[in-house]
Amino acid sequence: MNKILHYIFDPLCGWCYGASSALAALVDVPGVKLRPLPSGLFAGAGARPMDGEFAAYAWSNDQRIEHLTGQRFTERYRSDVLADRQQRFDSGPATMALTAVALTAPARELDALKAIQQARYIAGQDITQLDRLATVLVDLGLHQAAERLAQPDDELLAADRARVAGAQALLSEFGARGVPTFILEADGHRQLLHSSAAFSNPREFVEQIAAA
Repeated sequence: MNKILHYIFDPLCGWCYGASSALAALVDVPGVKLRPLPSGLFAGAGARPMDGEFAAYAWSNDQRIEHLTGQRFTERYRSDVLADRQQRFDSGPATMALTAVALTAPARELDALKAIQQARYIAGQDITQLDRLATVLVDLGLHQAAERLAQPDDELLAADRARVAGAQALLSEFGARGVPTFILEADGHRQLLHSSAAFSNPREFVEQIAAA
């Protein structure tokens, strides 16, 4: 029996970055298709300025994530991203970059997500800028996606809206608010998974999905 694991996330969500090890392991689980869906949680009305209070809150939360999952948040990220008052906390551009990958090389979307997260949290780069995101995609060999992102057309914009709407509909269906959210579908039945093991014990989380 084939299963679909709907993975609802936001590219600026630190906890989604913390789930990286579980995602990497899930890719190789036979019979499970991973379907990434960006939620738009921190885009549009969810975007905000990067002020001192929010930056301090983010860094404190990031340290909790690093302690629990082992995913690194560097001092360069702290100084070049969180301390940059010109840089908004806005996942809209990164979400569109991932949609460009979904349209042109869907099998590489998780690779692109990982690279975007590392560009932010490790290299301290501004991934709220389309030109920076295009460079990340080019470095992965995703030239077609980078070209689409540089000049977003109606198809890309519509696909981006549709993916976010699909993610939000699933969140609403299960009464879920935050990300990451994992929803497992098998034989037309969907169930909301408890995601705590995705951070603390990725192997247990993967085994839970394989056995479901």
